[in-house]
Parts: sequence; structure tokens; C-alpha cells
Amino acid sequence: MKRAVLTTLALFAAATASAQTAPRTVNIGLGYIPNVQFTPFYVADTLGYFKAEGLSVKYQHGFVSELMPLLLQGKLDFIVGDPEDAVFARNQGAPVKYIMAMYQKIPVTVFGTKPLNSVADLKGKTLGIPGPFGSTYNAVQALLDSAGLKEGSDVKLASIGFTQLDAVRAGRVDAAAGYVNNEVVQLRAAGTRVYTLDVTAAYPMVGVGLITVDKNLKTDLARKVVRASQRGLKFTVTDPARAFKVAQPTFGAGGGTLDILRASTPLMTGAFTRANGIGASDPTAWNKAVAALIKQGNLPAGAKATEFYTNTLVSKTIR
Repeated sequence: MKRAVLTTLALFAAATASAQTAPRTVNIGLGYIPNVQFTPFYVADTLGYFKAEGLSVKYQHGFVSELMPLLLQGKLDFIVGDPEDAVFARNQGAPVKYIMAMYQKIPVTVFGTKPLNSVADLKGKTLGIPGPFGSTYNAVQALLDSAGLKEGSDVKLASIGFTQLDAVRAGRVDAAAGYVNNEVVQLRAAGTRVYTLDVTAAYPMVGVGLITVDKNLKTDLARKVVRASQRGLKFTVTDPARAFKVAQPTFGAGGGTLDILRASTPLMTGAFTRANGIGASDPTAWNKAVAALIKQGNLPAGAKATEFYTNTLVSKTIR
């Protein structure tokens, strides 16, 4: 009898220890499809950064419009999306917050194969945009406003989906809103001269990053996910070529090039991150961008940037 009791206690202790060490599964939604742009997160998984936090990560790809409802339903724990995704969802009452910046500034640019010297050059032209949504549209609105140009009367905006590259090449639009680390890279790689307009002076918002629900901020889960993701960011910035090799088995041969990753890494760092940690959001950028969204009528006049993001989970010292 005594031996049976001891055996039972030993089995119970072993089961308890196993439960304590079993990694927690974390579901993270990544926008679009498997792609080189998500290299920091693939790296964090492959190199064991999530495992070191006691986590087992599962990625799910899809458009943010599909992923956000899953986050709110508890089917995803985090998503990677534009800051505006968190801003507009929270403004509508959803308990979400942006908690880590992958990009320190939006990669949005206006590009074309004909000279563009200033925003004024867009007057009388047709500008292609994916649609009246997302960071591209908000940035374009701010850009036009900075030059006193009106949508419709001064510049025609054409919704062309995500066909900006083909539309510009074929001359269906005079220019398009795209990304410095995507269409611009591809055009230059093909030997085409590209002209671009910087939108960040008019709309200095941070770029895509981690978004989660408020309840995750009350536990250590969000801090662990941020810390692992920061390590993935740091590795990617430090050695893009090696990060590309680590991540490529995940996103595949058709998921983007090393040139695209190399064009992305400068967006991940800056003076602010050097002082406050990679992944931190610059409050000045947030304040200016939220002010622009208020001016556009997309947020109420009393909206404060700090309602939508936090830097409290970001570590200043990541090994």
C-alpha cells in the first residue's frame, strides 16, 4: 500500500512538472501570405526565441480584415498589422492595442516611371491606390493635404487593388501608392528608373507591428511575445543575409527576395530605437499621425495617441 501511494505521488509530480514545462501555444496572425516581409517573426520561431520564452508559436496568414475578428474572438492571440488597424478598431470600441513596431516608419511611397519632383506634380494626374483603406490611403490623403491638393478635383484616385506595379508599367495610372521595399525594389531590379515621393513628412506614422487585445496586457504573455519578436528583429537587422536563409524555408522561393529584405531593414531601426529599444514606437510620430487622422475626419477631435499604443512591453536591452 505504501509503495502504491509513493508511486502515485511520483506520477503526479512528474505530470505536474511536465505541465509546468510544456510550452504554451500562441497563435499569431500575419497579414497577406507567407512572405519575406515577415522574416523577423519566422526567425524568432526557427531560432528558438519563442521556445526560450516557454511558447510554441503558430502563424496564420490572411488579410487583416479577416484576422482582426479572429483576434477579437480569441482564436488568435496577436496579429501583425498597420497601426491604423488598431486605431480604428479601438476607436469603434474594440479592446485592442498596438504593442510593438516592426517598422519605425511606414514604407508607403508614391512612385512612378515619370519625373516626380514634388507633390505638386501630381496635380491633374491619376494616382493608383489599393483602395480607400489602410495606411496607403491615409498617407496619400495627408500627402495631398500637405500641398493643398484636393482628391477628385486636383488628383484623381483610382482604386486598382494590389496591382500598382503592373498599373504603373502599363501606364494605366500616372503614379501609384506602393512601398519602398516592394514595387520600387522590383522596378529598380528590372533596370527601370523610378521616381518617388516621400510621404513620411506629411504622415510620419510607424509601420506594421504587433497588435493584441487588452486582456493579454494584464499577464506576462504579451511581454514574452514582444521579447521574442524583438530578438527576431535584432537578428534580421544585424545580418539580413543570414536571416533570409533562416526564414526562406518558411516563406518559400516565391515569397520575396533578399533585396526586398535589405530594403526593409532600414525601416526597422533609427535614432529612437537606439535609445529606447528595437520595436519601440516614437510618440512624436504617433502624435503627428493621429493629428492627421483627426484632420481627415477619421478620428474624433479628442482622440489621444496614447489610447492606441504602448511601449511598456518593449525591452531596451535585447541580446
